[in-house]
Amino acid sequence: MDTRIVTINPEHIDTKVIEEAGRILKRGGLVAFPTETVYGLGGDALNAESSGKIYAAKGRPSDNPLIVHISDIEQLDKLVCEIPDNAKKLMDAFWPGPMTLIFKKSGLVPDGTTGGLDTVAVRMPNHKAALELIRTSGVAIAAPSANTSGRPSPTTAAHVADDLSGKIDMIIDGSAVGIGIESTIVDVTSEIPMVLRPGYITMEMLEKVVGKVGIDKAITGPVSPDVKPKAPGMKYKHYAPKAELTMFKGELKNVVEHINNLTDKNVKSGIKTGIIACEETKDMYKAGEVLSIGSRNNEDTIAHNLYGVLRKFDDMNVDVIYGETFEDNRLGQAIMNRLLKAAGYHVEKV
Repeated sequence: MDTRIVTINPEHIDTKVIEEAGRILKRGGLVAFPTETVYGLGGDALNAESSGKIYAAKGRPSDNPLIVHISDIEQLDKLVCEIPDNAKKLMDAFWPGPMTLIFKKSGLVPDGTTGGLDTVAVRMPNHKAALELIRTSGVAIAAPSANTSGRPSPTTAAHVADDLSGKIDMIIDGSAVGIGIESTIVDVTSEIPMVLRPGYITMEMLEKVVGKVGIDKAITGPVSPDVKPKAPGMKYKHYAPKAELTMFKGELKNVVEHINNLTDKNVKSGIKTGIIACEETKDMYKAGEVLSIGSRNNEDTIAHNLYGVLRKFDDMNVDVIYGETFEDNRLGQAIMNRLLKAAGYHVEKV
């Protein structure tokens, strides 16, 4: 399959490109497109064959549900059985935006889109091109991240092409995304909303709107193999670079010293080492391939750069990667959720 890559200006969208992409989706094809979080791989959410193509292109486990993207609230009527009061409050506060809600699904949503679950994950992206694509196509778009399953999520069209060129019909290049990590996922099917994946919309922000909010144990540790995931990213290894990643936790100066000692030994043994540093520590490392993930004083930069840094280490062909951990305040929880999954929860205390 030839994959067409088309560049657009997200602020001045070429309607001909969006119309062409909409026709591809209507006939059951796949289109990768930018959102405010990461690039998504889109197909018609109500077409089981389209969803099957998404799983095949990504190499995604069939029990890992897809997120359905909509452009207006009225589209929910076809997708869900009911909209709980807490869901209404959260939608009013955060849609369009980087928040996905889990609802009881309607009979129109095929099991192939939901991984066989009786629930469906839905979000309304806050991105002009994404919203215009959904409106123009006339379909709700099932769209997981546009990458090979398990790899770091794509934040540029080049990342998408690296993984999926030749496997999908079109890539819409809308330049680098803004946020850089996936949406917060909240299950609203129970009385107390439950966070299944942390993201840009934090626990504190959610609690201000609906009061008490729970947090799923999959956020902080691995999930048993017999568990059926209710949301993307809960069960399987995600976001992983090719090299083994180890995170080190402790007082920052001790972490830096420990990584320097390990890297020195690796250099002598011919082991090419990548180091995930921050702006505040990058000049403290004496050897290895050091990449700054952003500033600890601005967590948005860390979220924005996270997947790009992991992919750069792949390009460098490093043998191992060592990384600093980050605080659990504000975006720290979401950032560490991604890094822990990328490392297979391999964390050492210094």
